[in-house]
Amino acid sequence: MSEKVSLVAYMQAKPGKEQELAEGLMALVGPSRSEAGCIDYHLHRSTEDPQCFMFYENWVAMADLDEHLKMPYLEPLLTRKDELLEGDIKIEFYTMLSAPG
Repeated sequence: MSEKVSLVAYMQAKPGKEQELAEGLMALVGPSRSEAGCIDYHLHRSTEDPQCFMFYENWVAMADLDEHLKMPYLEPLLTRKDELLEGDIKIEFYTMLSAPG
């Protein structure tokens, strides 16, 4: 049986690029949620720092996440990461202990 995979991805917009990044990230939510193996896919913005964004994702298996990362709709935003982001995207992986609600 495959083990569910959870991840949190943190990113910070460059000054003046907050809205552009927010719009680009929001455009990923719908298509990502419709992918096979996606349990949850949520975009968050910090209440303390409007430049900080975070994705919280749950996938049925690592193979599903791997397929997600190959999706062509991710490419336009990823090719602009140096223009839009301050530093690298920080990704942390977790194992889900509780059942999805």
